Amino acid sequence: MSVSDNMIEAKAPPPLPPRPWTVARTAGTAAMALWLVVGVGIILFLVAEWDPEKIERYAPRYFSGLGVTITLVAISVFLGAILSVPVTMGRMSSRRWFSVPAYGYVYFFRGTPLIAQLFLIYYGLGEFRPQLEAIGLWGFFRDPWNCAILAFTLNTAAYQAEILRGALQSVPRGQFEGARALGLGRLQTYRKIIIPQAMIVALRPYGNEIILMIKGSAIVAIITVFDLFGETRRAYSRTFDFQTYIWAAIFYLIIVEALRNLWNWFERRLTRHLKR
Repeated sequence: MSVSDNMIEAKAPPPLPPRPWTVARTAGTAAMALWLVVGVGIILFLVAEWDPEKIERYAPRYFSGLGVTITLVAISVFLGAILSVPVTMGRMSSRRWFSVPAYGYVYFFRGTPLIAQLFLIYYGLGEFRPQLEAIGLWGFFRDPWNCAILAFTLNTAAYQAEILRGALQSVPRGQFEGARALGLGRLQTYRKIIIPQAMIVALRPYGNEIILMIKGSAIVAIITVFDLFGETRRAYSRTFDFQTYIWAAIFYLIIVEALRNLWNWFERRLTRHLKR
């Protein structure tokens, strides 16, 4: 038997798997192409269905609803930021009589849907109308705008409290010790050292929370607050034209994109000393 008969036939090496960056680039290109097709389709649909009479009639109402949405979110976020400070203090406190209620508050408002909280305030408290009238609060809770402000404030305060707590706890303990060594008081330490560092960490989550509030504000249309989505529903009920919802989506996209760019500017300003 010859040597060639005893040789084992060499096998071809298995094909190399695709590189991860190649797969990611292909997937990204496909996603961009898909969004381009969808965007062009929406634009062509809006151009084909353009009705100057409807635009002239409902555009002012859209802008009015946009103002209501921005006002609702701005007031709720501002009041929520104020309320989140004592809640954060409670969450970080070692006293159980302070920390347990704060934990329960955050647990409830972060663990239940915002729409359920809105219904509990608007419809649920209506069951206690005689008691509310007796203490003079029925005039407040009968107004859907006031109920929406209260529900959104309580909800965002819980999220902002957790954002603030996480940001404060991210600051190294050495910063506190250094401030104590310099003779700074507790208030000065937080105002001049801790809070400026914590805000760098908290800025991006705060921006995400505001964006979520803007998109979540659409639920107030259910309790007859005519925000942007409420005006959209009213326009659709009178025209049965689906493009009313497309225009609402465009308005929401514009708000979110403007806020995203504003927040990027804030972040660049706060972190300019960290860049080489």
